[in-house]
Amino acid sequence: MRAVQITEFGGPEVLRLVELPDPVATDGFEVVEVSSAGVNYADTHQVEDSYLAKTQLPLVPGSEVVGRLADGSRVAGFAVGGGYCERALVHPAMAFALPDGVSDGQALSLMVQGLTAWHLLRTCTHLAVGETVVVHAAAGGVGTLAVQLAKAWGAGRVIAVASSADKLELAASLGADVGVLAGAPDLKGALEQANGGRKVDVVLEMVGGPTFDASLAALAPFGRLATFGMASRQPAQPITSGALMSRSRAVVGFWLAHCFARPEMLQPQMAELLAMVEGGTLTPILGGSYRLSDAAAAHEALRSRGSTGKLILDCTA
Repeated sequence: MRAVQITEFGGPEVLRLVELPDPVATDGFEVVEVSSAGVNYADTHQVEDSYLAKTQLPLVPGSEVVGRLADGSRVAGFAVGGGYCERALVHPAMAFALPDGVSDGQALSLMVQGLTAWHLLRTCTHLAVGETVVVHAAAGGVGTLAVQLAKAWGAGRVIAVASSADKLELAASLGADVGVLAGAPDLKGALEQANGGRKVDVVLEMVGGPTFDASLAALAPFGRLATFGMASRQPAQPITSGALMSRSRAVVGFWLAHCFARPEMLQPQMAELLAMVEGGTLTPILGGSYRLSDAAAAHEALRSRGSTGKLILDCTA
C-alpha cells in the first residue's frame, strides 16, 4: 500500500510517500480501506519529535481515518500504526459508524478536533450558561467547533482570538460575539476590553508562551484555563500555587489520548457531535483537501498558520 512515512525527524520535508506492506487484522483489530485521513497540528509536533509522547522511527504519522471495513460499513476511526495510508488498523471501540449525510471531511473534523472541543468545554472547564469563553486559534480546527459549541451550550459571550481579520470574520460567522487579533501588544487588556472591561470566565488556549501568560492574567475569580497545545513552541511562565489561590483560578491540561482507554469518553460524545452535524446545528469548516503525496504541503499550511478549519488527505488520489 501507499503510505506517508518518516525515517528522520524534522519539518514537512521529511514526509515521504513510500510503499509498505498491507496491515493484517489481528487481536480484534480490523482493516479499514481508507478514503480520507485527517491532518492535525499535533502531527507537526510528532514529525519533529516535540510531541507529548516520544516518537519512534520509522513512523507513519496521523491518527484519524475514514473508510470502509471488510463488510462494507463506513466508519471513522482512530488508527493504530498511523493514518496517512491507504489501509489502516482500527479497533471497534475506537471506531464510529457514520451516517450517510456526514461527509469524510466532516467526520474527520469531529475526531481529534471535535472531541477535544467537546471535552475542553464539558470535561475540563465545565462551561456554565452565561459565562464568557475565550477561544484562541478560533479559525482552526478545534477553534471553529469550540466557538459553535460554546454558543450552543449557552455561553454569554464568545471572544474569538485569531491571527488575521479574515479569520476573525470566519469566527464571527460561526457565532463569536467579538474578535481580538492574536498579535495585540496588550493581549490581557484586549481580552478584558472585549468582555466589557471585565475579566473572563473560561479560556481555551493552545498557543503557549506569552499567550498563555496573558490569558491566565485575564481570568476572573473562579475562572478556568484549559491548555491543549503549544503551537508557538514556547513554554509559559511557571505558575505558583499562590498565584492560583490569590484569584481562585484553575488551570487544566487536556490531551485526547487519555480518553482512548475510556470508550465512554469517546463514543457518546462522538454520537452527539455527529447528530449535531447531521441536524445542521454544527458546521465543521473544511480548510482543504490534499493528495496523499502532498502531505508535506498540508503540514506547511498548518505551520505557517495560513490554514483554517480541517485539513484532510485524499488517500485515494
